[in-house]
Amino acid sequence: MTASSEAPQVAAPRSRNPLTTKRSPGAGGRKGHLAVQVFLAVVALVWLFPVLYALLGSFRDYQYTSENGYFSFGGFTLQNYKDAWQQANFSHTMLNSAYITIPGVTLTLFLSCCVAFVVARFSWKFNVVLLGLFTAANLLPPQALLIPVYRMFRAIEVPFWFSESGTLLNSYWGLIAVNVAFQSGFCAFVLSNYMKALPREIYESAVVDGAGVLRQFFQLTLPLCRPPLAALATLEVTWIYNEFFWATVLLQSGDKFPVTSSINNLRGQFFTDNNLVAAGSIVIALPTLIVFFLLQKQFVAGLTLGATKG
Repeated sequence: MTASSEAPQVAAPRSRNPLTTKRSPGAGGRKGHLAVQVFLAVVALVWLFPVLYALLGSFRDYQYTSENGYFSFGGFTLQNYKDAWQQANFSHTMLNSAYITIPGVTLTLFLSCCVAFVVARFSWKFNVVLLGLFTAANLLPPQALLIPVYRMFRAIEVPFWFSESGTLLNSYWGLIAVNVAFQSGFCAFVLSNYMKALPREIYESAVVDGAGVLRQFFQLTLPLCRPPLAALATLEVTWIYNEFFWATVLLQSGDKFPVTSSINNLRGQFFTDNNLVAAGSIVIALPTLIVFFLLQKQFVAGLTLGATKG
């Protein structure tokens, strides 16, 4: 009996189509993710380096840094903050900034809410024109309006109890009015887009329950707009608090200047102590940082509104 031995047949490997072959997101994806993280870390360090360098210099003695250089390590002291607070008169200028910033932000947000509510909830032929009129203030540079605004404020007469000069010049209210005029357009534009996204069924139910326009605005719209209002409040506090151009133009007496002008008091006649200026800059930046950290959650929520809708 003969046994026939046959060689097993091996199937030929199939050729893979490069168009239909799926690549596993393994090493390539991890490398790309790592590259993005490295890039963001480098950008963050470049962005934070001036702030961290100023913070480090604010705690160092000027004599030590002049002898050993600014890239040395040592000579730490708190005297710069004490001298900066006294020489710059921060206790007075910060009150001036509060007199300007708090009413300015409050009026800006309230008037912007009123405009946005009208634009978003009422349909009439001047709807877009009204919104464009408010946003037009953001299209022109403030330097181009310097002379007209100055002459207008000098010509407007007000009671002496309202302004010591009898005009809107050298007055907190004049500076507040300018900031409100230039900031209301941006806030009205942002708030109108958010209010348009609110369901109309809510307002229809409110009308059925007998709610008028004012009640819809104060008891329905404003509570729903807290996230964008918090985000805009953070931005407006930063912008109005740091504003220096119109304060230089419209204020004529040094006792009304905001805190941003105090940095000039730290400059010497023959030389400038950079460590002292750095300490003063850190003190000036603290209020805006405190506001940001207090409203951080609301600020992020306001910026990401509608990001997950679709």
